[in-house]
Amino acid sequence: MSALICGSMAYDTIMVFHDRFKNHILPEQVHILNVSFLVPELRREYGGCAGNIAYNLKLLGGEPLAMATVGKDFQPYSQWMACCGVSQEFIQVVEDSFTAQAYITTDMDDNQITAFHPGAMSFSHLNPVPTDQGIKLGIVAPDGKEGMIQHAQQFAAAGIPFIFDPGQGMPMFSGEELLEFVDLASWITLNDYEAKLMQERTGLTPEQLAAKVQALIITKGGDGSLIYTDGKLLEIPSAQPKEVLDPTGCGDAYRAGLLFGLLEGMDLETTGRIASLMGAIKVETAGTQNHSFSLTEFKDRFHENFGYSL
Repeated sequence: MSALICGSMAYDTIMVFHDRFKNHILPEQVHILNVSFLVPELRREYGGCAGNIAYNLKLLGGEPLAMATVGKDFQPYSQWMACCGVSQEFIQVVEDSFTAQAYITTDMDDNQITAFHPGAMSFSHLNPVPTDQGIKLGIVAPDGKEGMIQHAQQFAAAGIPFIFDPGQGMPMFSGEELLEFVDLASWITLNDYEAKLMQERTGLTPEQLAAKVQALIITKGGDGSLIYTDGKLLEIPSAQPKEVLDPTGCGDAYRAGLLFGLLEGMDLETTGRIASLMGAIKVETAGTQNHSFSLTEFKDRFHENFGYSL
């Protein structure tokens, strides 16, 4: 049983500035801003929503099919995916583009300045959802706007249930466009900020949104998550991380847990707890694809956190 994961593949270049931006950016001079930050710490990580979700689903023993458009510089990422045993069958290379890239500079107050180049991600609409691969379910995660719209339509036309995960891509869509996604999707997942934005743009409360799908999942970081389904509200507790090192990619890890539980036909209470634990494990490690565990270790931590066994 496989899940098709439509979304971005990206390189994340993360730099640390050993000072505070506020000491170097003068408010009265922002109209002629010209600053340079010395960043002695730098690391390059494999990222993007499709890549992160696929990596985490593979850790759980799933068979993810990542689907994305990437650039001529994708070879190192491709080698990493091969090492992880993640299928690249539906990765399409756009030869005259670069893979999407984020350049993130963080200061000592955890403020960030980010530049994002979408690159090949903008051509995601040229990579259609396959309909003859026995795909059980899918997810439409942040990607090129046209690609997200088309993939949702293609999933629905093929009768493949899917999760709509607008994430950072939500600002691209109007309320009417978001409602079109809602009408096509089987599940919606948002963080608490995105849930407020969704409500503002569509005019629908969480309860009203949930009535249109099988479940609406809203994550709240360390405060756990909420699942609206069948007129009920399920409160999912957070799992406890051993340490909090880097929250980047926690949402993608959570979504991999959702996919796993749905693929396995688990109830939503257990599915939400699997997702919660995935987020907690991710936060313990810097980078989005550097954590690992055995299934035995995962099951042990699940029992420790939630008091029953998978």
